Amino acid sequence: MKKIILILLSSFILIACKNFKKENNLISVNYPKTKTVDSVDTYFDINVNDPYRWLEDDRSKETEAWVIEQNNATFGYLDQIPYRNELKKRLTEIWNYEKVGAPFKEGDYTYFYKNDGLQNQYVIYRHKTGESPDTATVFLDPNTFKEDGTVSLGGISFSKNGKILAYSISEGGSDWRKILIMDAESKKIIEDTLVNIKFSGMSWYKNEGFYYSSYDKPKGSELSAKTDQHKVYYHKLGTSQKDDALIYGATESEKHRYIYGTVTQDDRYLIISPRISTTGNKLFIKDLTKPNSKLITILNHTDSDTYIIENQGSKLYLVTNLNAPNKKIVTVDASNPTPEHWEDFIPETEHVLVPSKGGGYFFAEYMVDAVSKVLQYDYNGNLIRKVKLPGIGSAGGFSTKKIEETELYYSFTNYKTPGNIYKYDIKKGTSELYRKPAIDFNSEDYVSDQVFYNSKDGTKIPMIITYKKGLKLNGKNPTILYGYGGFNISLTPSFSITNAVWMEQGGILAVPNLRGGGEYGKAWHDAGIKMKKQNVFDDFIAAAEYLIDKKYTSSDYLALRGGSNGGLLVGATMTQRPDLAKVALPAVGVLDMLRYHTFTAGAGWAYDYGTAEDSKEMFEYLKGYSPLHNVKSGVEYPATLITTGDHDDRVVPAHSFKFAAELQSKQSGNNPTLIRIETDAGHGAGTPVSKTIEQYADVFGFTLYNMGFKVLPSKLDEKIKD
Repeated sequence: MKKIILILLSSFILIACKNFKKENNLISVNYPKTKTVDSVDTYFDINVNDPYRWLEDDRSKETEAWVIEQNNATFGYLDQIPYRNELKKRLTEIWNYEKVGAPFKEGDYTYFYKNDGLQNQYVIYRHKTGESPDTATVFLDPNTFKEDGTVSLGGISFSKNGKILAYSISEGGSDWRKILIMDAESKKIIEDTLVNIKFSGMSWYKNEGFYYSSYDKPKGSELSAKTDQHKVYYHKLGTSQKDDALIYGATESEKHRYIYGTVTQDDRYLIISPRISTTGNKLFIKDLTKPNSKLITILNHTDSDTYIIENQGSKLYLVTNLNAPNKKIVTVDASNPTPEHWEDFIPETEHVLVPSKGGGYFFAEYMVDAVSKVLQYDYNGNLIRKVKLPGIGSAGGFSTKKIEETELYYSFTNYKTPGNIYKYDIKKGTSELYRKPAIDFNSEDYVSDQVFYNSKDGTKIPMIITYKKGLKLNGKNPTILYGYGGFNISLTPSFSITNAVWMEQGGILAVPNLRGGGEYGKAWHDAGIKMKKQNVFDDFIAAAEYLIDKKYTSSDYLALRGGSNGGLLVGATMTQRPDLAKVALPAVGVLDMLRYHTFTAGAGWAYDYGTAEDSKEMFEYLKGYSPLHNVKSGVEYPATLITTGDHDDRVVPAHSFKFAAELQSKQSGNNPTLIRIETDAGHGAGTPVSKTIEQYADVFGFTLYNMGFKVLPSKLDEKIKD
């Protein structure tokens, strides 16, 4: 009898979910009316209409009013999701644990980042080196910068003796930064704030000053106007920013969109690394021990990604993928540093190299199907040992600032294991657990499987699928397929609090390693760029089809998610295959492929995308997949929640604004098309914890709601048991 009741009750719940799914479709959304304007661009004698061009003006009152109206419509919808507050509560609960970063030494102190649980920003603590971490006190608390957490800490850089700190801050999530200079002992600001800094580190020369990079302030809106000439400056302590020396980047005839200046640890060389695009760099050095010395050319072309990882006197150690797609380390003397003089130090292998150095050794981390393997070498190139890692996942952080250190710290994580920190004895090669987070999540209840599937052209693609043990392959599991596929960026296994909550609800997380990324080196990256970009979308579509074919999920329970270049991935996939998934979640996406290069530093992405002005063939290819230009009337697109930030000056929000307007005007059927615009937020970095929790409660709530769940999937079993 009990068995019959359970079966009937189970059937009732499924029927209720289906009915609720229909009810979802009846929820009315009063979309704001978005006006159209006559705006036409001509490419190779072909006219392209751009009726929502006016939304590119982020400073206009009209755009501001449109944002308010869209948010009102979106939150009016989200407010009706019955378990949205439950998700927010659970996200808050699981987030509320102490998070501590690996310690690092500067001067007489040991520093570490720490978040008590729900603090909007991480706090920097310190204690005297040699004393117990329990004696640590607050050194710098970014939560005091602004009450709502929307002013965040960017980078930090200590002088060589550790007595002075330069740190950058971001306001409202913008990539534009300010730099403050602090006496590390007294914690007092000692100089005027440096302003208008962008895409920059801070690299100290001795204790006298530091190098940084920026652009001239653009004409028009600083959040969207084009910036295409990066410059390196030197700031000497005790002087005004207006007197900072321009070191590199002044030549108008030779523009570089990104230029970085760094000083070797021994203060001997200044390294200048100019880039035209996000891939490929030139490389120069300057001998700082010789007054008025000139730049010495190592590479005068951008055919490779090459950088100096270490030097011993004039002996340079370079990491390069020049004629080595998976990277290698070479050595050369600074007096004759060009490639014909390079000697292999750690040769290229079949796996991609990601090296670091610490305590007088090099640590060669290799990505083997996106999973870490680490080898330890001495400075003569001898293999010392294979580092034994705690498991299968991602390891990182094998570095120290000083060569004489005897221990270092590294982190280890995967999709189901929160990041643990290990102390590593450099001489002995032994690891011990240094810190394990006390999170309310039991990793042992979950499994993470790596599978391989074939893309459209037969290319084998790896994918890691993570889910709760006991999962039934019945095609009804809510699943997020997350991807990126670009800019040589590798998606290696890492834990996410938000993904943990998703999986707690019975959700599946699937992450494929698409072409365009860096998981298999330069060849893998180049297989997903320019006129091969469709490979990336095909890889993503094939991942979805694999999940459906193997009954992990079905189209009714599948959501596509990605951010930035991943937002483009979602936009292109949903417009090419609107039937593939129930939900689409493009975040801060590059969605207008004909005009992306006209905003901020977007022209620097041309290595991956090409531009509509390159050739007629390139224009037609871009227009053929550009999400904005491929929304068609009368098509039922997935339930879509677009997310962006009003201060995103990397991928300007106009991409998302125009895409939302197109979808709202052309969507057929009852699936909602909403845009959630976070105020005082940018591309993602530095977003306050409070805003992040709210956003994911909305994203997960929207996703499950449109998959037809009246209650959270994790509650279904509870109801049956009741």
